[in-house]
Amino acid sequence: MTTGAVTLAIEGHVAKVTFDRPEARNAMTRKMYADLQHICDALAPRADIRVAVFRGAGGRSFVAGSDIAIFDSFETGQDGIDYEREMEGHTQAVERLPFPTVAVIEGWAVGGGLNIAAACDIRVSTPDARFGVPIARTVGNCLSMFNYARLVDGLGVSRAKRLLLLGDFIDAAEARQAGFLSDVVQHDALDDHVVGLCERISENAPLTLRVSKEAVRRLREEKLNIEGEDLIAKAYGSQDFKRGVAAFKAKFKPEWYGN
Repeated sequence: MTTGAVTLAIEGHVAKVTFDRPEARNAMTRKMYADLQHICDALAPRADIRVAVFRGAGGRSFVAGSDIAIFDSFETGQDGIDYEREMEGHTQAVERLPFPTVAVIEGWAVGGGLNIAAACDIRVSTPDARFGVPIARTVGNCLSMFNYARLVDGLGVSRAKRLLLLGDFIDAAEARQAGFLSDVVQHDALDDHVVGLCERISENAPLTLRVSKEAVRRLREEKLNIEGEDLIAKAYGSQDFKRGVAAFKAKFKPEWYGN
């Protein structure tokens, strides 16, 4: 299994960012998160970029969460706090890009992949796309407060709770109905649709787009001065989390004891 990569290609005014680890459904390794951070840091000051497109390689998955091996060395709740701070930094690097961002989702957008998609401004998918955060069934960890807020903003309270508390997935039609997706497009029309979308964005006044995007971000973040590290420590510091990681790696259903 490779460590994967996140790659960047520039075509005119469009930045194309690809999560490239298709043999693992583009599950993110620490190297991939570092690649993503470097790409966002390089793109942010560029005045020539009008739009960035984020997409998974292979056509079967956007990003299927974080690689479970990331959690191998975790021992305490502080490890979880440090991890969520690190992940939030990477996610905010995407969210704070000053130009519009488009997530193109084929197949799975799960866990950290759903977080990245939610950090983008516009999301389109194919009909086979599936969205979820099955951590209550799989590993037994939690999200950062910002990522909880992104799910609620994108899907609404009821659907966010359903995904988080039941471990359910929703399909593209339901995600579109919730307003999370702007369009659902067949595979054979997806590339042309994304090109057309980027052309429409690129034709608009770039400063207006940048100002409007930043204004919306500030309004949203003003509501999020909420402390949540005690919750993160409780989940990541638990024995259930350790059991969940071990069960996930061994491919069996974990038993939860609430400690």
